[in-house]
Amino acid sequence: MIDFHCHLDLYPDPHAIARECLARGLYVLSVTTTPSAWEGTAALASGAARIRTGLGLHPQLAHQRKAELDLFEQLLPETRYVGEIGLDGGPELKAHWPDQLLVFTRILSACRNAGGRTLSIHSRRAATAVLDSLEQEPDAGTPILHWFSGTQRELLRAIDLGCWFSLGPSMLASEKGRTLASRMPRDRILTESDGPFAQLDGRAAFPWDVNRAMPLIAKIWNQNESDTEQQLLANLRLLTTKSS
Repeated sequence: MIDFHCHLDLYPDPHAIARECLARGLYVLSVTTTPSAWEGTAALASGAARIRTGLGLHPQLAHQRKAELDLFEQLLPETRYVGEIGLDGGPELKAHWPDQLLVFTRILSACRNAGGRTLSIHSRRAATAVLDSLEQEPDAGTPILHWFSGTQRELLRAIDLGCWFSLGPSMLASEKGRTLASRMPRDRILTESDGPFAQLDGRAAFPWDVNRAMPLIAKIWNQNESDTEQQLLANLRLLTTKSS
């Protein structure tokens, strides 16, 4: 199983969640929301070869943590993975849009200067602006749009720009999410939980809940779950080869 976007450090007992991921053999991208969280979150992956930690600065925190951009750049050589980063067009964040753009633009520039990174990107209500920024920094790395919820036109543009996508059971619970997933390239899709933010059955999603996305994706692709899992694993191998 693959969970390519979760917040291990934000569970009540992150060490227990990390141990369970290890016991289950999950491939995990553990994303962070601030550079100052990097060191502690990376420690959760100690001894776990299948857990990677992303260096992030979440757009919803950009206005509060933009002073950590220097720290972000200092830490960037320590990882091939960056996330969670991006832009958020929610009305409650409208006043902080300039700070979001400043942070996202500088992160993409830093990634380009570092030779490119694998990027887990937030684009809620901001897909066009995210794609504009990626188009301006084509060498920033491989963008993976997590829980993409844009329009069909924005999806086509993202595909043309070479974006990947991470999908979870919460996203696939909606008709819109399934429709978008059906139009994404099969060889650029990975699964995610977005736990503990995403909710399933009235509780926080766990990394192993990505298994609940498998039958949904298989149905969308009109094939069995075994072939679906093999495709997703092949996608992960391709991505990690690109990241190495």
